[in-house]
Amino acid sequence: MGAVEICHLYISSGHNFVGHHGRKPSDYPAIEVPMIECVAGRGIRGDRYFDFKDNYKGQITFFSLEVFDELCGALQLQDCPPALVRRNVMTRDVDLNELIGQDFEIQGVPFHGTEECRPCYWMDQAIAPGAEEFLKGRGGLRAKMLTSGKLHSSARIPAGAE
Repeated sequence: MGAVEICHLYISSGHNFVGHHGRKPSDYPAIEVPMIECVAGRGIRGDRYFDFKDNYKGQITFFSLEVFDELCGALQLQDCPPALVRRNVMTRDVDLNELIGQDFEIQGVPFHGTEECRPCYWMDQAIAPGAEEFLKGRGGLRAKMLTSGKLHSSARIPAGAE
């Protein structure tokens, strides 16, 4: 695997959709940050899944910016922020499905890909009708952190946006 570009990093302090079946989603924004701290076995410091469950398979989630661009094109969405998919790491130049069941490393931090981060029906509400169907089979990657480390984004984040 060549160098993977990290285009955006997001954390959120709470769950908007998990546990909200039959109710309105909450309003915890996905906040774009320049760096995240990955803590082995626990998750991303400051994120809603930090210490969620022992050995949780989704300590960190990845999503392809190429797939996001295809989604926006297919659903004719304009100015749609990638934060809407509520994944932690937006990447370029990697087939995330190939990393399911594999150990891999990004920016010196080792991970183990556990499964597809399957889209759910909330995607149609969070993004647009048709998003869940479009993203089936390419909803991103859930992974575990094998050791602790930091990931840095290539995005320019305006001062005060954090």
